[in-house]
Amino acid sequence: MSAEDVGRIITQRRKSQNLTQADLAGLGNMGIRFLSELENGKGTVQFDKVMQVLDLLGLDVVILKRDR
Repeated sequence: MSAEDVGRIITQRRKSQNLTQADLAGLGNMGIRFLSELENGKGTVQFDKVMQVLDLLGLDVVILKRDR
């Protein structure tokens, strides 16, 4: 997955919960600019904040070993 993929998933989930970026920013005590950059796939966002957004939206990250 790329930063763009994660951003797309977050945008879809936020919208499915009828939340605006301002709503989610308020719930997570973070800036709208951060959320905008995250949803637009900026690869340099802070990882801990990304994890917080995923948690607020009820999403989990799963890491699996590749069989290659």
